[in-house]
Amino acid sequence: MGSAFVILLAAILTNNILLVHFLGMCPFLAVSKNIKTALGLGVAVVFVMTSTTILNYLIYYGILVKDAPLCAADLEYLHFIIFIMMIAGFVQFVEIVIERVSPVLYYSLGVFLPLITVNCAILGASLFMIIREYDFLHSVAFGVGSGVGWSLVILAMAGIRERLATADVPKPLKGLGISLIITGLMAMAFMGFGGMVDVHIHN
Repeated sequence: MGSAFVILLAAILTNNILLVHFLGMCPFLAVSKNIKTALGLGVAVVFVMTSTTILNYLIYYGILVKDAPLCAADLEYLHFIIFIMMIAGFVQFVEIVIERVSPVLYYSLGVFLPLITVNCAILGASLFMIIREYDFLHSVAFGVGSGVGWSLVILAMAGIRERLATADVPKPLKGLGISLIITGLMAMAFMGFGGMVDVHIHN
């Protein structure tokens, strides 16, 4: 349990999936223009990343790997395709459920919910749990931490960009230019958490 908490904390701070591995940059730059939309997408990313990490873990170790309980052959080479299909299918399922249960929430999220399908940070979380040989509890902790870490950064960027709207930014740097500079500075700031926790805990 203690090591799972360390992985959770590391995924949020020292091993942030966006600022350290630069995954999920496209939706990060596109949606971080105001706090409201950033918060909506952030919550959705936490939910989807956690859920798909769990589902992909069960599929990988229950079906795909050699000697898995439900596998008659080594199907590990299919994990990229299976993971992508699982993420796309799960996002579609979440869309349908939210539309039926809460139409107000569905329309408030707008295009940001389907955008999660192309957020490579979601796939990255599932691949990292395999590469680092996390067990189930560690994988869940990593999925939650990665989602929270990504959401934390996009919320921080949204707050900064809202302030920049009235700031005196040099014309050549307005828009994407200043956003990339701020992202780099944020990555350097998060590096300050380095050494607090061990980010490479294995099973």
